[in-house]
Amino acid sequence: MTVVELIERKRNGGRLSAGELRALMQAYADGSIPDYQMSAFAMAVYFRGMDDEEIEALTAAMLHSGRTLELGHLKLPRVDKHSTGGVGDKVSLILAPLVGACGVAVPMMSGRGLGHTGGTLDKLESIPGFRTRLSLEETAAQLESLGVAMIGQTQEIAPADRKFYALRDATATVEAIPLIAASIMSKKLAEGLTGLVLDVKTGAGAFMPKLDDALRLAKTMIALGERRGCPTVALLTDMDSPLGEACGNALEVEESVHCLRGEGPADLRAVTLALAAEMLLVVGVATDATDARARAEHALQSGAALDKFRALVQAQGGHPGVVDNPVAILPRAPIRERVVAGRAGIVQRVEPRTIGRAIIALGGGRSKVDDEVDPAVGIVLHVRPGASVARGQSVATIHARDPETRQVAEEALRQAIVLGDEAPARRPLISHRVTVRGVEELPFGGAS
Repeated sequence: MTVVELIERKRNGGRLSAGELRALMQAYADGSIPDYQMSAFAMAVYFRGMDDEEIEALTAAMLHSGRTLELGHLKLPRVDKHSTGGVGDKVSLILAPLVGACGVAVPMMSGRGLGHTGGTLDKLESIPGFRTRLSLEETAAQLESLGVAMIGQTQEIAPADRKFYALRDATATVEAIPLIAASIMSKKLAEGLTGLVLDVKTGAGAFMPKLDDALRLAKTMIALGERRGCPTVALLTDMDSPLGEACGNALEVEESVHCLRGEGPADLRAVTLALAAEMLLVVGVATDATDARARAEHALQSGAALDKFRALVQAQGGHPGVVDNPVAILPRAPIRERVVAGRAGIVQRVEPRTIGRAIIALGGGRSKVDDEVDPAVGIVLHVRPGASVARGQSVATIHARDPETRQVAEEALRQAIVLGDEAPARRPLISHRVTVRGVEELPFGGAS
């Protein structure tokens, strides 16, 4: 069977066998299949989809294209979290040390920012000296000694996925649910986890803006985890506006440190604690939801999570002073300028994709995989949807490298922050909990 025949079959709505998908991904990983043919395959999947067996087979093909993290010798349960991405989403920086401080091993594998969304690795690397490129052996050793590691996808883990993901981003096929699910789960299953929690974003700034699509993605990934013996749960969280106030790599690290001190924006704290509680529940460390929440809050309030973050930074070569004085340690942009409201009113929207594009214009994000990122630039928001503002009141602060990019960011902000005369409809910050048993709609817990 030739590659052309496989592409043609999928284009026409047919299905591929596990053996065909395994051979296809292995051949692409080793360079036997050119990018243009895999682009055609990705587009065929984008339009025609895959059934459950095909998604399972594609996940397995990516997973087994490389090595896995062997952690069976650890006495602690092992849990990770994956977010489907958003603007201002710095939850991982707080969550990994927080859950690690609760006596659970957290092998957190993250990605870089691409498109309008930020990336955990770029945020961590804004800390001077911080190394995210650990080998599997280094990661295993650090988990044994410290209980937490925050790394990027290594050369050894799911190389077929690493190559295919870059291609999908360049061919407008990222949003295909089968491809998203297989990509995420192949990496997570390679970590040797005993539990996984998914943060599936919905709203204007999410890759899956529609609720039905987000639920379908969550159910697909949960099924993949459960079939591989990894208990998996998902929370659907709001990305109709940025999470927290800081948007931009170093600025988000600073806000994360504030949150680890028990401060920081209420929405960021709420999402982090909810995910932490789920992580403790899914691996059986907590007896019930109340116990899980109490353990997570204690780790935050006692300073244990902050101490774990300091140890994590030091273990991975970063400057530990970032915990005590982030302003002095993190890179700072030379231009910091407020943007004020041109009229009085009520904030209707803070459009996350426009904010994300403004950060790219400042130099703090990527349009292409190989773009350099300026860690110092970004935007700090001073208003949320529903807030009343007076004419001339500060709505945001731009952190820029030069006047030209500052001007572009200001123009984007004036489009992103929309004022009106009536209060907007409130959105739940965490709307649904999804498990293998079904979907639970959660009671309203706050506005985004």
